[in-house]
Amino acid sequence: MRHLLAALCAAVMASPALAFVPQDGALGFQPAATRIAERIHVFHHFVLIIIVLITLLVLGLLLWIIMRHNRKANPVPKKFSHNTLIEVIWTVVPALILVAIASQSFPNLYYQDVVPNLQQITDKSDKLIADGKTAQQERFAKDYYPEAAEKGFVNVKAQGNQWNWTYTYPDLVDDSGYPLEFVSNPVHVGISADADNYAGATGRTDFASKPRNLGVDYPMVIPEDRFVRYYTAAADVIHSWAVPAFGVKTDAVPGRLNEGWFLVEEPGVYYGQCSELCGVNHAFMPIEVRVVSQAQFDSWAEFMLAGDYEAAYATVDVFASNEQATQFAAKQ
Repeated sequence: MRHLLAALCAAVMASPALAFVPQDGALGFQPAATRIAERIHVFHHFVLIIIVLITLLVLGLLLWIIMRHNRKANPVPKKFSHNTLIEVIWTVVPALILVAIASQSFPNLYYQDVVPNLQQITDKSDKLIADGKTAQQERFAKDYYPEAAEKGFVNVKAQGNQWNWTYTYPDLVDDSGYPLEFVSNPVHVGISADADNYAGATGRTDFASKPRNLGVDYPMVIPEDRFVRYYTAAADVIHSWAVPAFGVKTDAVPGRLNEGWFLVEEPGVYYGQCSELCGVNHAFMPIEVRVVSQAQFDSWAEFMLAGDYEAAYATVDVFASNEQATQFAAKQ
């Protein structure tokens, strides 16, 4: 009965969801789901333009040299070895190009690497509004989300193991004071692609609808429009927690705690994989993140803390149940 009630509540709160997965034959990045990823895409296009221009310039110079300075056109070769102007140009211009790339790269690296100070964000936003600087406040809000900053962080630790992930929510504790913690296992390793075999081997009928080698039994769940501060570590060898649609990739190193952040505005199912060679089953260590409404997240957390994992999963399973109707973002 509890499972049924959880599923009904999830269905009532359900909204159209996107599944961010790799597509066969697709080119380019997965659609950006965070401001971090958006900035990475803009920087990529900026550098791509520079690369194309340099390639065309070098190709043009090569063709010009081939046509104008071959043996037939110049039976008597020139005998000079230096040209001061050309040497200055080919030293200064590449340096200026690198400065231009750095001017766009360093702010993005800082933006992604430094976890935001939420109090400073809200204070600055309030000051801009008080000063009547509406346009400046809108630009600031696009990068730093002052409304989300007022709600505080959702903290999650992702520990890499050979070969699964352990997720810990230190701010969600049970009656005994223990934080919420669970293991997220891949569902396709050693299981036939036949749907009946999925159900028979696992007791779950939704595994067949998950993208192969990307689905897990119990995904990481976070609320939409919230700052998520994640920590990574490893129990054995180096792993790497990476979700392409978020634009994040952080190494999980034994004995070291790394951290990062992101904020997702759109509910949906987001997939990633371990991105550091970690052993024979490295290719079968997926990451599944479900972004849900705050109400769904609270319901999920309540069931998880009570130890009813299946009822908890039912509260966020609306995306899987709507899989056939889901528009895959890469095809939009």
